[in-house]
Amino acid sequence: MKLILLLQQSNKRLTVNKIAEEFNISRRTVFRDFNALSEMNVPVTWDEYKGYGVIEGYKIPPLMFTSKELATILVGLNFVKSQVDQTLINDAKGVELKIKEVLPQDLLSFMETLEKRTIIDPYMNFGSEKKKGGNWFTVSNAIAENSTITFSYFSKKNQDTTERKVDPYLLVFYKDHWNIIGYSHKRKATRNFILERVSNINITEDNFIPHGKIDVKSLIFNSNEETRLIVVDIADTELDRFKANLPTKLISLKDINTNFIRVEFEFNNLPYINKWLLQFADDVEVVSPNDLKVERRKLLQKMLPN
Repeated sequence: MKLILLLQQSNKRLTVNKIAEEFNISRRTVFRDFNALSEMNVPVTWDEYKGYGVIEGYKIPPLMFTSKELATILVGLNFVKSQVDQTLINDAKGVELKIKEVLPQDLLSFMETLEKRTIIDPYMNFGSEKKKGGNWFTVSNAIAENSTITFSYFSKKNQDTTERKVDPYLLVFYKDHWNIIGYSHKRKATRNFILERVSNINITEDNFIPHGKIDVKSLIFNSNEETRLIVVDIADTELDRFKANLPTKLISLKDINTNFIRVEFEFNNLPYINKWLLQFADDVEVVSPNDLKVERRKLLQKMLPN
């Protein structure tokens, strides 16, 4: 597709060397791609002195999206553009521009109207400072090829940077950052790395076979650190919001009266989950562990004026 667009947009013929340089590929790949275009009946022309082109007037048929398909694409793009990762936002805008270039006028008008009036996560969209989220694309390439990566990793806890060698299993985007989950050669275990703390990523020539079957849910929700069983009662009016935003996996739900639901989950960071629970104010009550109750009292006392 890119080759056809290049030939269409160029006001002069292109040599094989020029095309190879443009796409950073070999001459052999260029010839193979031209054979593929010929099989697709694309009217490629050639002049031994000037190079390749396409017959004047040839156009790629417009993308034939239904209005529902286009609305679905738009929602996805708007969701990406609402995030705090500036690189993702720029990439989404680039995809949007390419789609607009090939849409027929009626669908283009439809898309532009929806774009202005379909808002995803307004607080994130308008209120958050955009930042660089890390080189997610390089990591995704390594995952696709089962290639080991090396990188420098900054630890906020120790305030130092160390070199890491990792077999990347998953690339996970949480609300405001990317995470790499993979097998750490240094720790000899599966570990989680925040991508914005990663620098100098290099895809090595080493290919890996995952240590055991990749279970996406287990990798995301399980932790190699010690976890604690958390039991809380949540008001039924807040249950949906609680489940949608809980930063771990629910273990069980149980009705205890007409207004409250008892929920159980595991988590490894009591100070963090304590602050997270405060957003529900008195609509949540900590049942156990007692350590979490103590954390809650300490934090509330600290928040109160002297």
